Amino acid sequence: MFFFFVGGVNQQVSQLLKRGAGSCIACGSPADLVEYEKVLKLFFVPVWRWPGKEPAMYCDNCSLFFPWSISPPPDQRRLPESIADVLKCKFCSREVDAEFRFCPYCGSAL
Repeated sequence: MFFFFVGGVNQQVSQLLKRGAGSCIACGSPADLVEYEKVLKLFFVPVWRWPGKEPAMYCDNCSLFFPWSISPPPDQRRLPESIADVLKCKFCSREVDAEFRFCPYCGSAL
């Protein structure tokens, strides 16, 4: 006779503290300041929950939890106002909005 274990531990958001409090360190999209909890699941059924130690940042786009202290302050994320409105693609030299991460003309990363 043998036994096998199907389960694991993952993190889940328990309470949203502040929406858009920083930016994700992986994808750059807005991240929320949250309280989280760790959940032990057995056969995909939650069995045990316990709270995280400190609030963390959570990115909805890539589902990443990361420490609050790593997120850059908002004033460092902004571009200088002289180039904030218009950027140029370094491959095709066309003007592109500062909000884009990829050039809409040639598809290269900005």
